[in-house]
Amino acid sequence: MKEKLMKHLVLYSFLLAELIGFTIVIIFIVYKDGNFKVTLEEVRFFLLSVFIFGTFIIYPMVLTLINFIFLFIKGRNPEVIRCGRIFEYITISLGIIFSLLAFGMSQIKFDSDWMVVLYKNEQHTPIFTQSYVTIIVIAIVAMTAYFVLSSISLEKMPPLVTVCCIAAMYIGIIECIVWIVQIMKWDIIDIMLCLFPLNGIIIAIKIIKNKVIQWRNMQHDEIKLYKYNFLNVLNKKLMNSATWPLMAFIIMWPLLGFLICILSLFGQRPDAAIRAWTETSDWRLSQRISPPSVYPDGHYLCTVAAGGHKAIVKPLRRGIRHGHEDIVVNRQLCVANAFEQILEEKTPRLHRIIRNFYDKYGFPLSKLIHSPYTADLIYMLMKPLEWIFLIVLYLCDVKPENRIAVQYIIKK
Repeated sequence: MKEKLMKHLVLYSFLLAELIGFTIVIIFIVYKDGNFKVTLEEVRFFLLSVFIFGTFIIYPMVLTLINFIFLFIKGRNPEVIRCGRIFEYITISLGIIFSLLAFGMSQIKFDSDWMVVLYKNEQHTPIFTQSYVTIIVIAIVAMTAYFVLSSISLEKMPPLVTVCCIAAMYIGIIECIVWIVQIMKWDIIDIMLCLFPLNGIIIAIKIIKNKVIQWRNMQHDEIKLYKYNFLNVLNKKLMNSATWPLMAFIIMWPLLGFLICILSLFGQRPDAAIRAWTETSDWRLSQRISPPSVYPDGHYLCTVAAGGHKAIVKPLRRGIRHGHEDIVVNRQLCVANAFEQILEEKTPRLHRIIRNFYDKYGFPLSKLIHSPYTADLIYMLMKPLEWIFLIVLYLCDVKPENRIAVQYIIKK
């Protein structure tokens, strides 16, 4: 029974995911409609929903659970080792494909750094575009180390090479952890984007543990003596696989330094691995504040202008627009919104004409603003209009400053 389970574990895991997906879809339909209507027209959509949900949502979670279980399985059964390795390769293959699909379904614009103005719910890239090369090279080095360790027997590999591969995988583990911390926001797309690096961490820990145990169980020849005592001490340490994790941690730092030096020759900054995460906005490790996104029926130019340099645009506070959007608010934006309220109250027809014109030309113009300097220029160009708006407010409103002050207020 156990051998049969191991032999067909991949098939069983996929069927389990589809079964879980089937159950969840049925529960969702019954909960939503109050009953389960099986009509000829709905059957096709139902089966398609089950397949998509089970394959693209549940199966990655099942793979994660299986990899986690294999992390704690002990034994030298070749069938167990082979099965675990098959799941590793499936995880890597599907992880790349599913991550690309998740990227496509997300609102993340990977070519848009923090200073770019976005539209509606779009998000800036979680990795600084100028550091892409550094992040990709680190990932490739870690993946190469994994494939070397997983495909070459310890009997054919010097211990020092094994330790160097473990060190490279440590760098990959750190990158995976930082990625998870950076993007995790507890919605379904972010969770899917975290599963592949999470599995990468689990697989790396598993293969390191297995290699340490395998070396310990191997029969070794008598330790070779060298002329220099340092080499004898190093060789003795390497022959004891229990020291490999610590030695790999020590080697990781010069290895990382070597990679940084090589990357510097190709135009990457020495701190690119850090700036990759901090020179961003919208994410956990971000240190930048991006210009507000533009929405339909918004004050595009004033909103974008509020993202200029603080000394010029004079931001007052954060504000809420459309009930949920967190934006930078300055006086110019508040005056513009208060003026539109007055216009809508006093002359609705004129307001519609002006709003349609502004929607047609203001939004495309706001999309051309890609830097704080351009935002500063727009702010200055909008100043005469701000004064006109202010004059109208003082002529038409009993308490104009009160109306201005309550714009975009966050209600607690």
